[in-house]
Amino acid sequence: MPLFILAVIVFIIADIIIRFIIKSFNEKKIRKERESILTESVNVDLSQEAVSLKRAEVPNPKAKILCVDDEDIILDSFRKILVLDGYSIDTVTSGYQALNLVKTHHYDFVFTDLKMPEMDGVEVTKNIKFLRPDIDVVIVTGYATVETAVDCMKLGAMDYVQKPFTEDELLEFVKKSLIKRQDRIHKQLKPRVHITHLTGEEKVNVGEFSIPGGVFISEGHCWAGIAQDGTVKIGIDDFAKKLIGKIDVIEFPNLGMHISQGQPLFSIRQGKKSIQFNSPVSGQVAKVNNDLNDNIESLDYSTYEKNWICVVDADKLDTELTTLKIGKNAVNYYQDEIDRYTKQIKERISKGDQKENVELYWGQLENLEEKDWYIITGEFFKK
Repeated sequence: MPLFILAVIVFIIADIIIRFIIKSFNEKKIRKERESILTESVNVDLSQEAVSLKRAEVPNPKAKILCVDDEDIILDSFRKILVLDGYSIDTVTSGYQALNLVKTHHYDFVFTDLKMPEMDGVEVTKNIKFLRPDIDVVIVTGYATVETAVDCMKLGAMDYVQKPFTEDELLEFVKKSLIKRQDRIHKQLKPRVHITHLTGEEKVNVGEFSIPGGVFISEGHCWAGIAQDGTVKIGIDDFAKKLIGKIDVIEFPNLGMHISQGQPLFSIRQGKKSIQFNSPVSGQVAKVNNDLNDNIESLDYSTYEKNWICVVDADKLDTELTTLKIGKNAVNYYQDEIDRYTKQIKERISKGDQKENVELYWGQLENLEEKDWYIITGEFFKK
């Protein structure tokens, strides 16, 4: 074996060993710091906030958790297991103290025992979801009370965990709960609309709807960008893309075809389902963006700018522009569409008194049955 190759192999092995040693050293250092935090926090007097409060805060926590249980041994287990894994933990022994804390502190989760004196887990869940619906509640329960824990989920609790639990079981449960929470927050669409000036390479915030300045929006949720020569770039808008979610294929119009405003211009496919979008203007199709099908994930960043679908050489702009929305009118149209869509989607995916808990999220239409898919898409996009 040549000396050079041997030297490279030795260097690579040495680098791997050094990295492993550094990683192990850092992990041990972090663990010692957390053990120190855990020991010191138990002795801190925080009685002004809550009589039984014990707090253990770690730098850059994975999540902030409040644990409520009338048994100190359970709370000690939560602190020891979760603090050492990188979570900041507050613990209290009564539901009333927990409610006082959620009024003034920001938690990601509240873990509450189901069976407690004075205020049980059911009441804790009800009150927390009323005071702070953004906080996820997890019920801690024994085997005999699982049915009641499930009832708590109907009140808004995220999940339940059974005790007794092992260290590995609790860590795995909290990890999955955190992933579930982060995924929901990532997908959730807030009914907020604003004018942006993003390029096609800047990702639009998943938690809002956007319309670039100077772009027209049609009633069927196509956007139209008008050039000085009278040509119009056309694509699907942010409202359509975020609610539709994944797009598999775009079916482009034929070059040279003449299209009238309101006639089918292009389609998108998601699996076996398709949506037809109508043209916002009249004219002749001058270009199609065939490259978009090869890089279709770019639509996840923005549906505007370079992610246009086709270009139409318009011939009736003077009369047809008045039917399109721009600026404040486009924002107001979005708001009206959001309200209308929210009402219709609640009727199709929720039952009984759970309707109020339905929220908009990215790719919501993907989960609809085929019949409902075509009803909703036909109502909002084939216009």
